[in-house]
Amino acid sequence: MVYLDNAATTPVRPEVLEAMLPYLGREAFGNPSSPHRFGRAARAGVDQAKRSIAEALGGGGGGGGGVEPAQVIFTSGGTEADNLAVIGCALAARDRGDPFRVAVSAIEHKAVLAAAHAVAHLGGEEIILPVSGSGEVAEAALNEALARGVAVVSVMWVNNEVGVVQPIARLAARCRDAGVPFHVDGVQAFGKIPVSLSDIPCTLFTISGHKIGAPKGIGALVVRDRHAVEAIIHGGGQQFGIRPGTENVPGIVGLGAAVELAAREQAAFAARAAALRDELERQVLAVVPDAVINAASGPRAPHVSSVSIPGTDSEALLMHLDLAGIACSSGSACSTGAVEPSHVLTAMGVPRELGVAALRFSFGKENTEEDVEAVVAALPKIVEKVRHLSAVLHR
Repeated sequence: MVYLDNAATTPVRPEVLEAMLPYLGREAFGNPSSPHRFGRAARAGVDQAKRSIAEALGGGGGGGGGVEPAQVIFTSGGTEADNLAVIGCALAARDRGDPFRVAVSAIEHKAVLAAAHAVAHLGGEEIILPVSGSGEVAEAALNEALARGVAVVSVMWVNNEVGVVQPIARLAARCRDAGVPFHVDGVQAFGKIPVSLSDIPCTLFTISGHKIGAPKGIGALVVRDRHAVEAIIHGGGQQFGIRPGTENVPGIVGLGAAVELAAREQAAFAARAAALRDELERQVLAVVPDAVINAASGPRAPHVSSVSIPGTDSEALLMHLDLAGIACSSGSACSTGAVEPSHVLTAMGVPRELGVAALRFSFGKENTEEDVEAVVAALPKIVEKVRHLSAVLHR
């Protein structure tokens, strides 16, 4: 089986599982808020993970602009972290009497877009920032939003569907100069491209464990200004009250271990993933000459390739690829029985016939040249079959 869906999730790394095991057994199972030795053992694991994550993201907070361990707030994953950033900033702004308004890009993950919609349902306003044909945020629209006043701007560093890389340092600096909190969804960026928050004046930053070899159900939001965000769930005083609840200690330890590994291996992974991606695209264009590489004209992360194949639909392609032992994903969503292009491709101006025919191949640590060869060997016959079936259905 060939697995090329690493932007959806990755397998748990053996080193990560090994680090977690003591916290799943009797050795360190305690509640990290408890003062006895079992609690202290659990708290030590949480504190070490905070230090590891802060260091990997550009340690040395305070005046140096990096990240302090105390700024790392653990969540159940990227979706919760994104919601906390967007809705939490909006609520904090409303409480201060500032604009109850958020601005997010049109190609954000659904977690951010849905959070912006939630703000609107609460009586606030959402501004959707358009993007160019290559997927980059329209900075003129950002400037207009900042001039109106917003509680937060949220932009993903690397898009999960097409891999486009935003000029995050420039966008963050623009928001800083306007005095507006800036949230970066770094889920697909960390471990894939160089990431150092020492160079990025963002207020909040999201990471997710299962994208980098940690388990599902654990993520983190870096909160550099506690006054910028209000809690969206309520309970005890854990994590400064920003995200209360007993911490998921095994998951937190796993996330810390995965972050260390991803940071250490980033450069080597990026070089290898880019080589595999480029070879895949070269060979796909050779065997399916009318295929289109989406977002190819702009800066892209090394691990994601979005390919549209005219005259097909992605759901049929995925089914046949799965039968051939190849796992990838689509650039479309099935809604009410009809295949619709993804909001990302639509926002980029990709024609509908290409949007519904998009496949996403995403590379991970374990992929090889043989995986590329398997895709290229299977794809032409699959495309021919799907096109034939499509022609028959549309007679």
